[in-house]
Amino acid sequence: MTLEEIYQKVQGGVRISREEGLFLLKNTELLDLGDMANEIRFRKNPKQWVTYLLDTNPNYSNVCNIDCIFCAFYRHPGEEGAYRLSSDQLIHKFKEAASQGITTVLLQGGVDPTIPFDYYLELVERTVKEVPEIYPHFFSTSEIIAMSQVSGLSIHGVLEKLWEKGLRSIPGGGAEILSDRVKKKISSKKGTSADWLNIMRIAQKIGFKTTATMMYGHLETDEDIVEHLEAIRGLQDGTGGFTAFIPWSFKPGNTPLEKIIPRYARSYTVCTNDRLLTRLFG
Repeated sequence: MTLEEIYQKVQGGVRISREEGLFLLKNTELLDLGDMANEIRFRKNPKQWVTYLLDTNPNYSNVCNIDCIFCAFYRHPGEEGAYRLSSDQLIHKFKEAASQGITTVLLQGGVDPTIPFDYYLELVERTVKEVPEIYPHFFSTSEIIAMSQVSGLSIHGVLEKLWEKGLRSIPGGGAEILSDRVKKKISSKKGTSADWLNIMRIAQKIGFKTTATMMYGHLETDEDIVEHLEAIRGLQDGTGGFTAFIPWSFKPGNTPLEKIIPRYARSYTVCTNDRLLTRLFG
């Protein structure tokens, strides 16, 4: 296997394997990867324009019981700063956002087992009816698992109820890195990679459009990144339900992970190609 051989496959429109993807990640300069990605982009979307939307990302609650060590957001029940917003408060926020030209709301919160399932159903229904200018992009897989546990419904049952109330789109939160080796270290209570993929698969079969995310720059290796990308590619092959892929870098400030690994507090330089920048994680 050589870089030139892989480049030729990419240029010829031939899908590369997981092993070839890992080889590229480890050995190719970032700008060369960008060139290849750009070539594929124009092959699939030849018009020289892009689109975007205006959205906002409020949170309905920061109360959470799954203790992800990369998170600085959550509070335990009763802790100082813990909150939960009512449907009225959230609808007011959505109306304010719509008045400023916002068209999409990505809504997530902590995993709080004291929130009844009806809270989520009411919120979806009211958003669709009272703020029709807003497209609701609500609830991560972790929250959907919690809804199933609270309601006694299956994952499919929960998603069907949300669909009936008007929800059509689900964000990709909860994926982090789809490598159980890493998940056991950073989010051991959140569920497995298979759980995330299963919820996305069920949702997409019902008709939901969803997004896929990846959080990088913590304890993952290049192998974990490629495992993540391969899992998403495999599901997309079967359903075509992902509308976007959103990679985002781990922010160490005020997280338990920062305290566990003090070097996060001293310096933070992340690149998935260590031939370009010093890589501090892995």
